[in-house]
Amino acid sequence: MSKLDELINELCPEGVEYRYLWEITSWDKKFNAVDNYKQPKVIKYHYLLANELKPMVVEYGNVKILTTNTSDIYTSEELAIEKLSNGEVVAIPWGGNPNVQYYKGKFLTADNRIATSNDISKLCNKFLYYFMLNNLVLIGSFYRGSGIKHPSMKDVLDMQIPIPPIKVQEEIVRILDTFTELTAELTAELTARKKQYNYYLDKLLTFEDGEVEWKLLKEIGEFTYGYAAKAQESGDARFVRITDINTNGKLIPIDSKFVDISKGNESYILKKNDLLMARTGATYGKTMIFDEDYPAIYAGFLIKLSFPEKLINPKYYWHFSQSDLFWYQANKLVSGGGQPQFNANALKEVKFPIPYPNDPELSLNEQERIVSLLDKFDDLTSSITKGLPREIELRQKQYEYYRNMLLSFPKEEI
Repeated sequence: MSKLDELINELCPEGVEYRYLWEITSWDKKFNAVDNYKQPKVIKYHYLLANELKPMVVEYGNVKILTTNTSDIYTSEELAIEKLSNGEVVAIPWGGNPNVQYYKGKFLTADNRIATSNDISKLCNKFLYYFMLNNLVLIGSFYRGSGIKHPSMKDVLDMQIPIPPIKVQEEIVRILDTFTELTAELTAELTARKKQYNYYLDKLLTFEDGEVEWKLLKEIGEFTYGYAAKAQESGDARFVRITDINTNGKLIPIDSKFVDISKGNESYILKKNDLLMARTGATYGKTMIFDEDYPAIYAGFLIKLSFPEKLINPKYYWHFSQSDLFWYQANKLVSGGGQPQFNANALKEVKFPIPYPNDPELSLNEQERIVSLLDKFDDLTSSITKGLPREIELRQKQYEYYRNMLLSFPKEEI
């Protein structure tokens, strides 16, 4: 039996009391639609606009800036001066996308709605935070209006929260904090590994004089625009669209669309290790390698890159396309306007490093060596089936499962 089970069996075996938030919390202002008796106490804070907060950010500050979105930025007491607040609070944004933040200490706030427990011997603020985080979908449903949405605070304050004994709350907070810390550690590790990947990526693509020849892509490759068709919910082949490439240059496995194979599109069927580049949109310039074994056809707004097998390892080019060596060129070649465009004519002007160009066998061996090293880092930092992203996803699901379970209590019979 766990410590939490022991505490529940000892302190609240028959269930727990549920209270309305307005009964056990104080907020930062009087809300128009909320009856006065539900807000006998208000704790006011100084609010700052985003353009006021931005110049106050310092690297090693000791005053948290509670923006309306989740962030981790600070200022100093010298800059905060009379606008400084101090306390243990839970905040939701007054406008925009719903989220829940917790902080204890000195802080400045943007336009958040801020709550704190009326009696920490009855309700732990961190427990309140985890309860609201667990009910974020419900809180999100209270955000209404055209344009920027705002929360109905009447509905927020009328939420019912379980109030187990404080020792039970503290043990639940300890367990959930452990999950949160583990996810934070994994995320920090992922960030470090991505930096390591980028370091080795540029290092391995940097050669001594005489070991490499930089070729224009138009000298070694062929470029084909994708097939224009309407996507279907079912069909003979997956229809790989520009929106199916994620920011890591990988094929998104969900929300697939399809087309039927016909005489008009047979030339657009992908083979394993074919390279596709997004021409426009949020992922413009991102290159994907098709690493699947099922039939697929690539759509318009994608360009297929084809290189001679005896000259270029496709995976070697794919890693190059993730590097600063590629993006420095791509960003100069892309057309301006409302949305960036990267057509085949621009792509042809990119220069690409071919190691040991006078010895094709040695060149391919060197490309394979580089690929094998970089693949290990890539698997660790961006694979959705293994590595740190997969570990973080599993830990997050585990955390959400336990959070929901730990915050679910039977109501005490009265």
